[in-house]
Amino acid sequence: MGESWRTALEAEFTKPYLRKLKDFLISEVKSHEVYPPAGDIYSWSRLTPLDAVKAVVIGQARPSYFVLHCSNSPLIPRQDPYHNIGQAHGLSFSVLPPTKLPGSLKNIYKQLASDIPAFSPPKTGDFTPLAKAGVLWLNTCLTVRAHKANSHAKKGWESFTDAVLNAVLDRANDTGRGVVFFAWGLPAQKTCERLRIDEKHLVLRSAHPSPLSAHRGFLGNGHFKRANEWLQEKDGDVIDWAVLSASTRPVATMSTTG
Repeated sequence: MGESWRTALEAEFTKPYLRKLKDFLISEVKSHEVYPPAGDIYSWSRLTPLDAVKAVVIGQARPSYFVLHCSNSPLIPRQDPYHNIGQAHGLSFSVLPPTKLPGSLKNIYKQLASDIPAFSPPKTGDFTPLAKAGVLWLNTCLTVRAHKANSHAKKGWESFTDAVLNAVLDRANDTGRGVVFFAWGLPAQKTCERLRIDEKHLVLRSAHPSPLSAHRGFLGNGHFKRANEWLQEKDGDVIDWAVLSASTRPVATMSTTG
């Protein structure tokens, strides 16, 4: 874990729920494949130090949907990482090459191209350059059993990632600098409501970028443009979304072991 986050979350590491979560994960990896690889679970913390956070994208890399038991119920995306081999690497929505771009990521690129004139959609889905530019890509659940979406939900990760988000809010209160929160889909929006994010920050809400919901409010939401306009007005420091276009990260070899 990155040092700035380790310091901010120090009190969390002694709490009983985190001990139970650790025991659960030890048991899981003995009999199941777990993603992302252990070395990537906290990659977000190393790529985006706490004092560098300008924006937070709360979500899941690939939505797995369940239906509420009521008439005309919406499809609700779950908030866990990719659960197939070679996909998850610790950043929400992001995938390493040569993984084929998921539909959600393609729609994110469409909206970026609409909002940011300098942005040109890259061929890969690796968000590492944006993470280094101050965008915290955070799943609310940081691990998942292979091929079993939502399998590590309600094991303790949600409490931990709430603490991560509260650390962002506390740091913003200390510095007086607001943060943009991207809340795509109902679960992400409920997370923002639970944290009671106040008016010194900007919360951008819309449908999830999944192909199943993107046309219900994600595409055309103008979120990336609005985020930069707000950051420029507040702090004079915008996010270089086009840094993805210039990324030259070499294509990785697909691992068969995670």
